[in-house]
Amino acid sequence: MEKKYYLIISACGIAIIMFAALSPLMAAAQTSTKESVPTDAKASPSQAAEAASVTQEELFNSVVEKARTLAAEPYAEPAQILDGRLGDLTYEDFQKIRFRPEAALWREQTLFEVQFFHPGFLYKSPLAINVLESGKVSPLPFNKASFRYDGEGLEDQVPNDLGYAGFRIQYPLNNPDYKDELAVFLGASYFRLLAQDQFYGLSARGLAVDTALPRGEEFPAFREFWLVKPAEEDTSMTVFALLDSPSIAGAYKFLITPGPRTVVDVNTVLFSRESGHQIGIAPLTSMFLYGENSTRHFDDFRPEVHDSDGLLMHTGSDEWIWRPLTNPRHLNVSAFMDYNPRGFGLMQRDRNYNNYMDFETHYHQRPSLWVEPLGKGWGKGSVRLVEIPTNEEVNDNIVAFWAFDQEFGTDEPMRLAYRLTSLNNLDLPDHMARVLRTRTGWGGIPGASPPQPRSVRRFVIDFQGGDLSTLHPEQPVAPEIQTSNGKINDLVLHKLPGTDIWRLSFRLQETGELKADMRVYLTLRGKRLTETWSYLYEPIIAK
Repeated sequence: MEKKYYLIISACGIAIIMFAALSPLMAAAQTSTKESVPTDAKASPSQAAEAASVTQEELFNSVVEKARTLAAEPYAEPAQILDGRLGDLTYEDFQKIRFRPEAALWREQTLFEVQFFHPGFLYKSPLAINVLESGKVSPLPFNKASFRYDGEGLEDQVPNDLGYAGFRIQYPLNNPDYKDELAVFLGASYFRLLAQDQFYGLSARGLAVDTALPRGEEFPAFREFWLVKPAEEDTSMTVFALLDSPSIAGAYKFLITPGPRTVVDVNTVLFSRESGHQIGIAPLTSMFLYGENSTRHFDDFRPEVHDSDGLLMHTGSDEWIWRPLTNPRHLNVSAFMDYNPRGFGLMQRDRNYNNYMDFETHYHQRPSLWVEPLGKGWGKGSVRLVEIPTNEEVNDNIVAFWAFDQEFGTDEPMRLAYRLTSLNNLDLPDHMARVLRTRTGWGGIPGASPPQPRSVRRFVIDFQGGDLSTLHPEQPVAPEIQTSNGKINDLVLHKLPGTDIWRLSFRLQETGELKADMRVYLTLRGKRLTETWSYLYEPIIAK
């Protein structure tokens, strides 16, 4: 399990939090004043366990009421295991604690099995985990015998009622005779999903609060889970979760359906504990070190290194927008204003192994995650994209989420539903071409006197697919292009010989020290042929 880090924006600048590649962000590592408890502290039992018989709907309603009660009370930091060796485990020691597969929940009883993570290292707040089976809710007790302790003397220091740090769900995703990892819930409100033939990459999370704001980011965390036992041949599994943080509490329902595209239907009810915070809905977290569009040089044999290469948006006005990701020299925060968005997601469009040349990390098989609002529209707001500078691929430096224009107050709960899909690529409408690649470099004229500055940039954008690919090269296809800063000239559009790819190139200059936000799409006699290419260019001397 390789080490990995997540970059956050705090009042003091950019901070780093470490986490492991199998698990998302260890937000529990944030420095704060917490109560120190002995390592034999129990996770709080489920109040629902006393119920004689409950349905899934009744259970979700009880989780909603529990969240409502939490939000009406002052926030209490979760107890942590800070004393003894267990609270001081190194990454290497933590790796020596392994769950025994034969101890999995529902082993050989259903298509789904659940394995659990041990507390320790950065996972210092044990969770309450419950099971709903045959109408009965019961707490799942910690079982020390379910783990193998390879660290010398460690097992003796683990109490019998410690609690679990998180869990992974397994399912015969790729092979009917073997149960692969399907999902992981571990660390704050983070979780990861896999579809067929994918390797872990970007993460989803329950909620983001004050991301990239000067006051510093707040990390809500799932405090309690309820796992619903599926029937023997069920192909979907339900998980309920209780979320809490200083400013907000919430109840979540996840209906997980694995397959070639793994789909999770999310229902949530949120209660604000205090107003005045930026609430990020359906947040996604990923990594982009460098790609085909990068201007920063990295001394690396691999052509590209990233978990995601672009933000895709389907707006309420039926426009498709593609924003290639960047690893900026300075923090970038972009807001794409919209009304009732139809979807957004962080995508890994490039699936060609030769563009990564890395058979260990499988970047060409990392998931894309697509968020699709369900039910009534989300109204006015914006898709936010946060790009944080980094020099290492172990740092997750990309965040995307939806933020409402209207402030979330303490008067009424917020009820939302959306679908989260883990997939390779999302198909655009049949008639529409997509951006195939973006490249940029110095756009000056070699040998010119005096030499043209490095700030003169040449952009090359290739489009492919849809009706565009069937057009004769002499058709009057035209670019619609604009920029927020600088001047665009020397536009050249042509169909590459022997291919179905159309290439647009242009020169950007006179941007000075300011960034340039550009948009372009192709048309034929006024009819749009492509998605919109959107790009934020940052000059080397940008402020």
